[in-house]
Formats: sequence, structure tokens, C-alpha cells
Amino acid sequence: MIKYSKIYSGQVIHTRFKPKKHHFKYKVFSLLIDLDEIKEINNNLNFFSYNRLNLISFFDKDHGNRDGSNVKQWVKENLVKKNIKFNNFRVEILCYPRILGYVFNPLSILYVYNENNELISIFYEVKNTFGEQHTYIFETKDQKLIKNKCDKKFYVSPFIDMECEYNFSVTKPGDSISIIINQHDKEGKLLFASQDGVSQDLTSKNLILNYLKHPLMTFKVIVAIHFEAFKLWFKKVKLVKKKIKILNKITFETNEFK
Repeated sequence: MIKYSKIYSGQVIHTRFKPKKHHFKYKVFSLLIDLDEIKEINNNLNFFSYNRLNLISFFDKDHGNRDGSNVKQWVKENLVKKNIKFNNFRVEILCYPRILGYVFNPLSILYVYNENNELISIFYEVKNTFGEQHTYIFETKDQKLIKNKCDKKFYVSPFIDMECEYNFSVTKPGDSISIIINQHDKEGKLLFASQDGVSQDLTSKNLILNYLKHPLMTFKVIVAIHFEAFKLWFKKVKLVKKKIKILNKITFETNEFK
């Protein structure tokens, strides 16, 4: 029985406040996959495969170490490294699936629960279009609204400097999700980004209906990123040079909003 995994249908919004105002939004659907249910999902859903090409699929190599190794094991290793206490635990990952073999996830969120189904940690897995990834890890308390903040430690946009702070405000997955990121530089608020969604059961029917509504969604995401970048360039927003290349980094963040 698929108990925790769901589909979330909603939209993404980005608003930039300076040096030039810029705004866009588009509709998306995401999968919330409980990693303990992934094989059951693979066996019971049409049009979906785990680590195999299909209309819609999930690959371990898109997350964690990105070498095809087990993502839950990667989470466990980092919980141990960061001294986050647990016995049994489970992991839900909110992400875009591969569609026709392609995906780009600007942000994936991993929610880590203990044996009492209490949230104990949250991983923000950030990717850029250069194929790089950085994961910010927080130990957190179980509450409906999770708030975290940290310094930016990873080059994402060629139009945003590194000297910024992220403020995350995220609801626990339920009937709906809400993810809000406010980014500030030394002079104040720079960027607002959000994703919201309403849950649906993860069934073959709902999966194909969401595909038909967004048949090339993952391709649309990467095209939209480059198109919006072109518009920022056309508005003469200054480019920020990328200084270092990384493959995969992890940062443990301890500071939370009180």
C-alpha cells in the first residue's frame, strides 16, 4: 500500500526586486516519494519506473551522491556525520520526476522522520545548470512550519552574487505544500521564490493526468530558466562570474528561526 507518497500539482513563482524588477510563474507537478515505498510504486504504477527509462521515472543518480548509490543510505551517512540522533527513520523526497528520461531539479527537499513519524531533519538539495549540486542540511523540530536560514554557499544564478542569505519557510507535506525562499543581500531583499501544490493520491490515473497537463514539464523548466536569464541579460542586469567549480558539496546548518 502506498501510504506516504503523493503527487503535488501547483505553481512556481519567482520575483526579483533589484537591480531590475523581474517576475515569472509557471505550473508544475512534483512527486513526493517515500524512499521505502519506491519499489512498491515501481511495481504497481503504470508509466512509472525506478532507475529505468519510462514515461515518468525516478533515478537515484539524480540525488544524493549522484553516482547511482542508494539515496536513503546517503541520508543516513549524513545524519551520522552531523550527529543527528535517530533509530529507525524514513525519508520523503519532493522533486520533479524524469519525464521521457529528462529532469532538472533546481531544488529538491528531503524530509527525514524518526520512528515516531516526527520530522528530525530537512535537506535542501540545490542544483545549477552547470550540473553541480549543494545540499544544506538542518536539524529541525517537528512542526507544521519549518523555518531555516543560512548563508549562500553555492553558485546558482549568473545574475546573483554569492554574498547572500537564504531564508527558507516550508510546510510539512500534507494536503498541500508551501515552499518559500526569500534571498537577501547586504542591501536588503533581493529575490522571492515559492512553490505551492495540492496533494493527490499517487496512482497511475493521477500520474498520467498530470503528465497530459504538463507533457514536457521538465524540458519546460530548463527552457524557462534560460529564457528568463536572457530577459535579465536584455535588461542589462550585471553578470556574476563563476569562480569555482564543484561537483557535490554538503553543509550542515544549525541556526534556525526561533
